Amino acid sequence: MFKHLNKDIPASVVVFFVALPLCLGIALASGAPLFSGLIAGMVGGIVVGSLSGAQLGVSGPAAGLAVIVLGAIQSLGSYDIFLLAVVIAGIFQVILGALKAGIIGYYFPSSVIKGMLAGIGITIAISQIPNVFGLGGDALENFSISRGIGSAFNQFAELISLGALLMTLVALGILLLWEKVLLKKHKIFSLVPGPLVAVVIGVLYYIFVNDPVWGIPESQLVTVPVPEDAASFLAQFTFPNFGEIMNAEVWVVAITIAIVASLETLLSVEAIDKLDPLKRTTPTNRELFAQGGGNIVSGLIGGLPVTQVIVRSSTNTMAGGRTKMSAILHGFLILISIIIIPTILNKIPLAVLAAVLLLVGYKLAKPALFAQMYKLGKGQFLPFIITILGVVFADLLIGIGLGLAVGIAVILINSYKNSHFLHKEGFENNDGHYKITTAEELSFLNKGAILRELNLIPNGSYIVLDVTKTRVLDYDVLEILDEFSIKAKRKDITIKLISNKGEIENPVSFRQYFGLDVPA
Repeated sequence: MFKHLNKDIPASVVVFFVALPLCLGIALASGAPLFSGLIAGMVGGIVVGSLSGAQLGVSGPAAGLAVIVLGAIQSLGSYDIFLLAVVIAGIFQVILGALKAGIIGYYFPSSVIKGMLAGIGITIAISQIPNVFGLGGDALENFSISRGIGSAFNQFAELISLGALLMTLVALGILLLWEKVLLKKHKIFSLVPGPLVAVVIGVLYYIFVNDPVWGIPESQLVTVPVPEDAASFLAQFTFPNFGEIMNAEVWVVAITIAIVASLETLLSVEAIDKLDPLKRTTPTNRELFAQGGGNIVSGLIGGLPVTQVIVRSSTNTMAGGRTKMSAILHGFLILISIIIIPTILNKIPLAVLAAVLLLVGYKLAKPALFAQMYKLGKGQFLPFIITILGVVFADLLIGIGLGLAVGIAVILINSYKNSHFLHKEGFENNDGHYKITTAEELSFLNKGAILRELNLIPNGSYIVLDVTKTRVLDYDVLEILDEFSIKAKRKDITIKLISNKGEIENPVSFRQYFGLDVPA
């Protein structure tokens, strides 16, 4: 955990600046106290980060749960009763981890996962448009196009904050300059993250530019509660009402939160493992246990339910994080910042944070990704695009459900029927030589079992992979094999591939070997 602090510390700062407004925004959308979002962010970083086996995953309050939380608080009648449901949900998640339910995350095709990431990227970008133009919450309340496009354009132009727009462009310029140019020039630039520089410049701009046209209004700044003393700080914590333990509706809410939060976590784990440049595998059962522990603690001290979240996790990955220390440190940064420097935090323009999120959104939904998925054929592209549409126009779970349904339909159309997918030899002897013979058809439904078997192969082994009988080899399986080949080099494992095309040791790319590697 301490070997990569030179990368984890800068990444934790980047994640902190992304997580802070998200924690507050999700709390606001959930109809909960704003401080509850910060509590969930702290718990997600410190508690879940410490218990988890995920090296790049970051946990905190999730936008996907906001609607459920809002409805639950209203139906239960008070926030302290809702906190009891959060604690019970955490206990359920611990039980799910003990029952080894984490395997269900592997039964989602990569096209759906990539679609989920791209859909979230697009949603992030769209959600930041008001902050880019400096439009307050009620700025568009009286906006109308009934008097024509020209009038509407003039009306919109009057609402725009030129200062916020300028700050967004400046912040984007700094982020791109840092990433594309300066990081390649000198190592010193990797010690100071670009987003931190952008935030500092944004704070200075707000302080020194008071012009009514080019200044940034207070409505477009981060809003963090400012405690007057230790007592007022501790007074912001809320405790669950255990007197409602026999309330049946509390248990219904708890089960709902446990299921949805667990599913979102497992999907995030699958997605972030794919983004991991070292191709490490997160222990999913341990992750459910960690999330359960986090929800128990969060519920006990007044926080929202937590899950592993795509936005912060992908930001952590793209910022260069290497171990879970970056997630833990970001939790401490949230804690320290709201105690020591809340007034400074309240001077950060939302336009700067919008620039950070716009860049994250673009990286998740690059046009090259759409072209790549299209070239892979209908079997990959249809679930991918349907998932995106569902996430953008409905919500995360609906998008995933639609994408998964399309993926299953594609398999059924192709008449996929096979219950025996591989035969193992040599595992009983443990002599370092193993042979795996694959069956006629392999699809994404076999990913979890294949990954489990490959992870059982010890260091220094020699493995023969015979696919001569296989007629349908799914793209998802080839991704698993490519990721395993990267880990195999570190574990000194030799892979001999036998196919109808011949024999080869340690192929550079299984996807390229079978003609399914499409350049981005």
